[in-house]
Amino acid sequence: MGNKVNPLGFRLGVNKTASARWYASRKDYPRLLVEDELIRDTITREVGHSGIARIDIERAAENVNVTIHTAKPGVVIGRGGEAIKALRTQLDQKLEGTVAVDVQEVANPNTNGMLVAQRIGEQLERRFAFRRAMKQAVQRTMESGAQGIKIRCSGRLGGAEQARPEWYSDGRVPLQTLRADIDYGTARANTTAGVVGVKAWVFLGEIVGDKTRQAAVLPRPRSDDDKKKRRRPARRREGGPRRRVRKDS
Repeated sequence: MGNKVNPLGFRLGVNKTASARWYASRKDYPRLLVEDELIRDTITREVGHSGIARIDIERAAENVNVTIHTAKPGVVIGRGGEAIKALRTQLDQKLEGTVAVDVQEVANPNTNGMLVAQRIGEQLERRFAFRRAMKQAVQRTMESGAQGIKIRCSGRLGGAEQARPEWYSDGRVPLQTLRADIDYGTARANTTAGVVGVKAWVFLGEIVGDKTRQAAVLPRPRSDDDKKKRRRPARRREGGPRRRVRKDS
């Protein structure tokens, strides 16, 4: 068995930022860590069906700023802002200090690893065929502009007696390249046969400095068989007489 490293944690400080940005002393650190977990659990329980890709938490003195990145901001905000007001009230009652909640829309949900994994998990819970769900997700992500994707599902797939992993991939996913922009997400599907875990890696390109560079696609080298098949027909001299073929009646 190999040791697996989270692609997001592996690239912290290179091209990824932490989802919780604050500083605390050794005395206050455990309490604030538990509060962060409470914030994430509350948001997931209340508006988790809206397709939450990421939850950022920032602290400054007694102020807590929570940013929810979602594919459906209208569901999180609610009609007239009622849903987000209720969510803010719940967080105020559980936390100390002032809580501010902001909602941001995900530009392209098909290239977000967390949303891709969540969508497959929802399809598995609705008894979709797991192979079909994975292949459709791969095709949809590649058509949306990703350079590569890898999806892995593990568990009692299709209600089998023996749990096993299966995966599909397209393009390239360089997990050991630090400059590669890898979006990673996980989800779990509670099926009738048991829990199925879903992981998704999406390669969006290489980040060199402050710019995103798309991966270059090199042409495949031609073999001797290809050269024989692609021989050009003999050219006829321009201006020369054409050969006429007499047809016998």
